[in-house]
Amino acid sequence: MKLNPAQLGKHLQGTLSPVYVISGDEPLLCQEAADAIRAATRQQGFSERQVFNADNNFDWGNLLQAGASLSLFAEKRLLELRIATGKPSDKGTALLEYLARPAEDTVLLISLPKLDGNAQKSKWGKALIDGQNVQFMQIWPVDAHQLPQWIRQRLAQSGLSASAEAVDMIAIRVEGNLLAAAQEIEKLKLLAEGTQIDVDTVQAAVADSARFDVFGLIDAALNGEAAHALRMLEGLRGEGVEPPVILWALAREIRLLATLAQQHAQGMPLDKAFSSARPPVWDKRRPLVSKALQRLSASRWAALLEDAQQIDAQIKGQAMGDPWSGLSLLTLSLCGQRLRLLG
Repeated sequence: MKLNPAQLGKHLQGTLSPVYVISGDEPLLCQEAADAIRAATRQQGFSERQVFNADNNFDWGNLLQAGASLSLFAEKRLLELRIATGKPSDKGTALLEYLARPAEDTVLLISLPKLDGNAQKSKWGKALIDGQNVQFMQIWPVDAHQLPQWIRQRLAQSGLSASAEAVDMIAIRVEGNLLAAAQEIEKLKLLAEGTQIDVDTVQAAVADSARFDVFGLIDAALNGEAAHALRMLEGLRGEGVEPPVILWALAREIRLLATLAQQHAQGMPLDKAFSSARPPVWDKRRPLVSKALQRLSASRWAALLEDAQQIDAQIKGQAMGDPWSGLSLLTLSLCGQRLRLLG
């Protein structure tokens, strides 16, 4: 049976299922779901825990033996089966045997990556998803559009609230890494004064690194400070920041500017375009973005995106040229210099 992860907490307050399956590729959410099940088993007297790592050499008979044997130390047990490969080996038919007749006074917690289409159609996959004795939870990743709301909810769970700009800044800095986001929120709990989080609080508290200096490069380029931007680019190179990181930030900003420029050319007021952008352009950044938009036309911004694609090909070895030279030219173009990257 399928169990919605959002309903897990309420479900665990009742009688526990003989088998739980957590399937997904988002480490933090999978870990927290497993932790919730472990906590519930402890509260309900499952005081013994045994863990099996089912690699290619795993003896599946050990699982059946553990289920059949009586515990010398506890009346109730938690067995954990971790299938890192995402599917049992050819000898994994023992898993089907266990699922058909789960051990009494035992909870089996199975953790494995997201099941592909073939795995879902297999006998063992169907037994995990639709088994009568099984609660199957599919953990889906949080995409870029969902991340701000996830951060707000996480902050609320910690007794904090944040401005939209602060939430967007956290989302950008963690780049979709939920574990990093959770760690930064924990840090904000310790460092923030009061319960309201603003941009200044995030700037001061969120971990800084050479990766985040890329945002300083972007600001310098948007402000048209060509010499300063090039110095920052060389500094990032000297600190060992890889070209894909810098290209990601430049391309992201250029893509936003190309979209805003096109919308404005079609008659949309800039304020409305700023608000409808995803993520929205923060109030404090609007003067900087407006200044950049005044320097280049919509077609020019679109051409810079093509330049970014050319640099990406250079980084991957699919095109001739030095990506660092390309990044320098792209940075100067973002500053308003009339340059083009030759393909």
